[in-house]
Amino acid sequence: MSKTFYFNAFEMNCVGHQSPGLWAHPRDRSRDYKDLDYWTDLAKTLEKGYFVAIFIADVVGYYDVYRGSAKDAIEQGVQIPVNDPLQIAGPVAQATKHIGIGITSSTSFEHPYTFARRIATADHYTKGRVGWNIVTSYLDSGIRNVGDETLRRHDNRYEVAHEYLEVIYKLLEGSWEDGAVVYDKEKRIFTDTSKVHEIGHKGKYFEVPGIGLTEPSPQRTPLLFQAGSSAAGKDFAAQHAEAVFVSTPSQKVVKEYVADIRAKAKEAGRDPKKVLIFALVTIIVDETDEKAKAKHEEYKKYISYDGALALASGWAGVDFSKYKPTDTITSEDSNAIISVIEHLTNGEKNWTTKDLAEWVGIGGLGPIFVGSPTTVADALQAWVADTDVDGFNIAYAVSHETVQDVVKYLVPELQKRGVYPTSYKEGTLREKLFGHSKLPDDHPGARYRDIEKIKKANKK
Repeated sequence: MSKTFYFNAFEMNCVGHQSPGLWAHPRDRSRDYKDLDYWTDLAKTLEKGYFVAIFIADVVGYYDVYRGSAKDAIEQGVQIPVNDPLQIAGPVAQATKHIGIGITSSTSFEHPYTFARRIATADHYTKGRVGWNIVTSYLDSGIRNVGDETLRRHDNRYEVAHEYLEVIYKLLEGSWEDGAVVYDKEKRIFTDTSKVHEIGHKGKYFEVPGIGLTEPSPQRTPLLFQAGSSAAGKDFAAQHAEAVFVSTPSQKVVKEYVADIRAKAKEAGRDPKKVLIFALVTIIVDETDEKAKAKHEEYKKYISYDGALALASGWAGVDFSKYKPTDTITSEDSNAIISVIEHLTNGEKNWTTKDLAEWVGIGGLGPIFVGSPTTVADALQAWVADTDVDGFNIAYAVSHETVQDVVKYLVPELQKRGVYPTSYKEGTLREKLFGHSKLPDDHPGARYRDIEKIKKANKK
C-alpha cells in the first residue's frame, strides 16, 4: 500500500488557465474568474474533499513568443486577461476554515520590502493559511513593461532570488521579536522598541537598512512553495522550499527529480522528507471508465491548437509556429523555463508539434489520468509508489467540474484505501502539513532570527 498523499487544486486568476480553448465548453465556469463567488465556491468544494490548498499560479506579462506576437494568446484567452492572485486569499479564508491559499509572486517584479508586508498581511488575515510560490519569471513581455529592457539570464534570476529570500527572512523572522507588541494600556506602550530591529541589509541587488513594517504573523514566513526544474532551480528549491511543484508528463523524470531534490536538500542540511513534492496531473474521472473516456473525448473537441502552442511557446521560449504539425520538436537554447525543452527532448518520446498542442491543451504538461475511481486511484498509487511524490497539483480541464468530480468520485475511493486524508489538522497551513507553525531550525530562514548577532558578525 502506498503512503498517504495530498491534493492541491492548480488554478490561476484568469480564464482557462492551462486548458486553452476549454473556456468555450458549455459547463466551464472559468470565465467567472473575476467574481469572488467563483473562488469561494471552489474553495468550499475543495475543503469538502480535504485538499491542502488552492495553488494559484501567476504570470506578469503575456505570451508573445508564438508567431512573434501576443495576438493568439489574447484572442484565445491564454492566461490573459489575468488578475492579481493575492487578493483572492482574504475572501477564500473567510469562506472556509482549513484550505490553504498558495500565492505565486515573482522575485523579478516587486521589491522584497513591500512584498514582505503584503504577504505578512495576508498571513494575518487568513490566520496563517498562506503559502508563497516563489518564481523568478520567464516572460520578457513582463520585464519590458516595468521598464527593463530584457529578462535577466536564467541562472542570474536565481542568484537574485537567493538574496531576495535573505531580505524576506530578515524582515519576517528577525526584525520583530516575539512579544514585541505588548499593548500595555497603563504604560501607554504599544510596542517594546528594544524588541524591534533594523535589518541592515546591504547586498549585491538589494539595500534594506530599516525595520519590517508588520508585526509577526502566525507563520512569520509563509509556507514556501517552489517549482524549479533546471539545475539552478532545483538547487534553489532544495535550499528554500518546503513544498515543490514538478510539471512533466514523464513518470521517469518525476522519479529522478524527486530523488535529486531530496538528495540536494540533505546536502543543504535539511530533512529531505520534510520537503513535500507535488506533481502536476489532470484527472478526468466518472462512475465508469467508459463515461470518463467519453468525457475526455468531449473535452478534446474544445482544445485551441494555436492557444496551446502560444502557451507552450511562452513556457519554452521557443516559437513552435516554425514547426509543421508533424515535425519533431528538437532541443534549443532558451532563457525561459529550461526544463520544458529538456523534458520534451529527453528521448522518452518523440514529440511532434501536434502532439504537444493536444497534450498542453488539457491541463498543461502533466499526465492525464482518465477512468473510473478504481482506475485513477490505481494509477495515482502507482505513481506515488514509484516516484515517491507526496501529492498532486490537479489542473482542471473544465472548471469547476474537474475538481467536483475528483471530490465526488475519487476522494472516497482513496480514503477507502487509507491513502488520503479524512480530516484536517488544526492550525496554520504549515501546522497542517508539518505539525509546527514556524520554519524549522534546519531551514536557512531560521538563521536570521537573531538580527543583531548577524549584524555584528557582518562588521567583523
